[in-house]
Amino acid sequence: MKKDRKVVLVGTGFVGMSMAYSFLTSGGVDELVLIDVDKEKALGEAMDLQHGLPYARNKIVIKTGDYEECKDAEIVVITAGTAQKPGQSRLDMTAINANIIKGITKSIMASGFDGIVVVASNPVDLMTYVAWQVSGLPKERVIGSGTILDTARLRYLMSEYLGVSTNNIHAYIMGEHGDSSFVPWTHAYVGSKCLLELLDEKGKDLNDLNDIYHQVQQAAYEIINRKKSTYYGIGLALNRLVQAILNDEHAILTVSAYQDGEYGWKDMFIGVPAIIGHNGIEEIIQLPLNEVDQGKFNLSASTLKEIQNEISKTNLK
Repeated sequence: MKKDRKVVLVGTGFVGMSMAYSFLTSGGVDELVLIDVDKEKALGEAMDLQHGLPYARNKIVIKTGDYEECKDAEIVVITAGTAQKPGQSRLDMTAINANIIKGITKSIMASGFDGIVVVASNPVDLMTYVAWQVSGLPKERVIGSGTILDTARLRYLMSEYLGVSTNNIHAYIMGEHGDSSFVPWTHAYVGSKCLLELLDEKGKDLNDLNDIYHQVQQAAYEIINRKKSTYYGIGLALNRLVQAILNDEHAILTVSAYQDGEYGWKDMFIGVPAIIGHNGIEEIIQLPLNEVDQGKFNLSASTLKEIQNEISKTNLK
């Protein structure tokens, strides 16, 4: 029987531990188990978190363990994998991380796990596909972090540009979590006001939107060049996704979701807005993309699909 609010984290690197630390400040998780190939590091991380429990928001059991801990977990979050290096694209990491995710997923499923898998390892759309294929879980219960962080970056920059709270910026980054992502600007709103109409009324240059998107697209590279890796933002984004599942929020988040004809594509995972609840992906929101945006989506999807086909030939046999 699954334990409510038990989360297992596989991978105690910067990303995983940023998420783990955020649980101490946000609450919402009753038990957190850390798994890592480096057992001593996992133990050290657990001890460090445990020592902060007297100041945590809620009581939480934090411990290390092996894959049998997955058996009664509600959610397993995978952040393990090789890190993105300066000058390296997310897609360059594919072959190495595909083998890592394959082995991890097999170990998770061998425990008898029957919950939801959340994948954050890059390139996340492709690694989510690997986890889904290997796990045999229903497509709704394998979720990639997708463009959830990209969307947060977009909303932050738009908030700064417009002087409006991020809570009232409704815009999405879609497609690959990477260089071929895009913003469907015709579906961007400030409050209930169409963004493009608002900019026109304020006499703002629409080319500014291209600058904002470029900053979003290059954000990871800029951060990596300065501090070697990114982790706080994605750690908080993963917390948000986990909480949406545990609390059955039916929240709309831009996750990497399996496409079964949505947006004209099948048998792949890609970043789209989706309703997230206790059963995982409840529904994919299908925005009516114009011809230009559909073309951008197709380009992003075809980029992923080509590499996915190569993975399937070698890593999924």
